[in-house]
Amino acid sequence: MNLTISGQRLEITDALRSYVTSKIERTLRGFEQVVDVQVRLSVDENIKEKNRRQKAECHVHVKGGDLIAESTHEDLYAAIDEMVDKLDRQKVRYKDKRLAHDHASVRDVAPQ
Repeated sequence: MNLTISGQRLEITDALRSYVTSKIERTLRGFEQVVDVQVRLSVDENIKEKNRRQKAECHVHVKGGDLIAESTHEDLYAAIDEMVDKLDRQKVRYKDKRLAHDHASVRDVAPQ
C-alpha cells in the first residue's frame, strides 16, 4: 500500500503524519485490494463558515474502483476521525458487494 499525505496551506507535522498513518492503516487492515492511498489535509479560507475550516480528504484506489471520503470540522483531528469513519463504512459496502458478486458467480457456474 502506497500512502501519500499532503497538506494544503498547512504544514504536516510528524505527530499529524503518524496520527493519519495509524488511523488509515487500522481502517484498511485486512483489505488486500488497496493499491494507493492519498490523503490531503487543508485549511479552508472561507469566511462564512468559520467553524468548519479544517478539511480532510482521502482517495483510496482499489481494484475495481475508488473509495473517496472527505470531512470538514473546526478541529483537524476530528475531521480526520470523521473521514476515517466514512471510509470504514465505504469499505464495508465495497466488501459486501464483492462478496455478493463472488457468490452470485459461483451459483451461476455450479450445476444443480
